[in-house]
Amino acid sequence: MGRILTVSFAPVREKMEHAGLDDLLIRGFEHYYAQLCGGATGYIPGASARPPSDIAHSSTAVGFHEEGLDALGRLVVVKLNGGLGATMGLHGPRSLLMVKDGLRFLDIIVRHVLHLRRKMTTRLPLIFMNSYSTQEATQRALTDYPQLTEGDAGALPLTFLQNKVPKIWQETLQPVAWHQDPAKEWCPPGHGDIYLTLHMSSMLSKMLALGYEYMFVSNADNLGATVDTDILGYFSARKLPFLMEVTARTAADRKGGHLAQSPDGRLLLREIAQCPPEEIAQFQDIDRYRLFNTNNLWIHLPSLRELLQERDGFLDLPMIVNNKPVDPSRPDSPPVFQLETAVGLAISAFDGSQAIQVPRDRFMPVKKCNDLLALRSDAYRLSQEQCIGLDPRRGTDPFPGGAPLVELDDRFYQFIEQIQERFPHGPPSLLRCRSFSVAGPYTFGASVSVEGDVSLSNSSDTPVDIPDGAVLSG
Repeated sequence: MGRILTVSFAPVREKMEHAGLDDLLIRGFEHYYAQLCGGATGYIPGASARPPSDIAHSSTAVGFHEEGLDALGRLVVVKLNGGLGATMGLHGPRSLLMVKDGLRFLDIIVRHVLHLRRKMTTRLPLIFMNSYSTQEATQRALTDYPQLTEGDAGALPLTFLQNKVPKIWQETLQPVAWHQDPAKEWCPPGHGDIYLTLHMSSMLSKMLALGYEYMFVSNADNLGATVDTDILGYFSARKLPFLMEVTARTAADRKGGHLAQSPDGRLLLREIAQCPPEEIAQFQDIDRYRLFNTNNLWIHLPSLRELLQERDGFLDLPMIVNNKPVDPSRPDSPPVFQLETAVGLAISAFDGSQAIQVPRDRFMPVKKCNDLLALRSDAYRLSQEQCIGLDPRRGTDPFPGGAPLVELDDRFYQFIEQIQERFPHGPPSLLRCRSFSVAGPYTFGASVSVEGDVSLSNSSDTPVDIPDGAVLSG
């Protein structure tokens, strides 16, 4: 990346001040902007990110169930909800996408928390961290659940708004001016902004004043990230400041941020944008880097407050430099830098941070329509506890074990509208499916079943009709 080393921050500061942004945010962004202008790439080479050793397994947490029940009344649940479903053709929060039994991600998340409140007779606040793009729609959706604000849990707000920062032109390193759509001049600074936002908004102080000690943070589009009292008990009993849930990488996770260890033994997270280009093959070696971050994080709130006070509210997380078109809907629009941090990068900021390896069912994100089709299918079911999980019949003879692997051709199945057009009667049965790959256009009838390993390929542009009741087997 070329850099202009003598660029002034003044235009960036002026833009941020004109938008009414807090001086602490501006000073933090100036820190990262100076790194960018100085030629920093945010890369973490493999020599500084070695495969980690001695990672505990969640099976060891089973013995801490009682401690978890005791700590439950001091836990806050925070969902990272800043993402739009733009890559799937959505124009709103991904968490408002219909996913199972007529329910959206948000509905299932809320219903699970309300179930725990009733079952455990406990307060358990649920809070969504939104971006400017998701705040309004999420707040409207939450009005369907007035019971969330009842009792002690209602002393905390249901949402808070993360910050925004300017996009930077790659060619000039100046703040973006995009008169066609001024909103596209700005971007969220990544979910690593949660720490600064909690500090600036006094939300952290309020949590502590109300007697909360622990915070469970996870992505709103990962319905596997439910409150696990065993892990909470392990976290509280071991008096850890920060605990990251990691799980075994598969070929499908090669681009996900992996757990690593610095030469001094401190755990760290490395995202693919932080990997030097010449080391991408090593980064994607799932035998070398076996564990990746689920973004299910447990944080000790007093330790977080102490760290933020020591650092004047700014954790100085490693910078991620993302290369993007200024208008995401137009890949040919001029390129910009988006300077971001990730919430999991704080694992290296706390002394004594640990990671714990969890089963794969704690990680069920929906980033593409492939994931959505699988989750909507009968391979998964919604339990009475309002948890999504694989149908228990999977893994017993003659059913395959694990989740079905679905791979759909992006040309015809990338967007929600295409999925509705290609699967007008809903997803096929994937209960007996191990893998399902589709290349080219198909239109699926009602009550179609996919069994074993199935691969379909249509090289023409004319859709092939799969009739009602068809059984596809590999």
